[in-house]
Amino acid sequence: MLFCVRMDVSIPRDLDPAEREDTVARERAYSQELQRSGEWAHIWRIVGLYSNISIFDVDSNARLHEILSNLPLFPYMRIEVTALTEHPSAI
Repeated sequence: MLFCVRMDVSIPRDLDPAEREDTVARERAYSQELQRSGEWAHIWRIVGLYSNISIFDVDSNARLHEILSNLPLFPYMRIEVTALTEHPSAI
């Protein structure tokens, strides 16, 4: 199942700098592991924002929910999910 996911990150300015650095490092490692597995198929930065548009290729809605809720930055995100299906004009 394919999903387009927009993630807007808003880390509190008063978050301890060491905690911020650790959380961002864990986020990077987790996302790269999912990219290597193929479940996180694509990721693009939205210019000028701490946001991204990503494509996930997962087995179920539950798996996508599991992935997103386990993101270290999840508590600081606004997430918008759009289910995708093949377009009839795609070649």
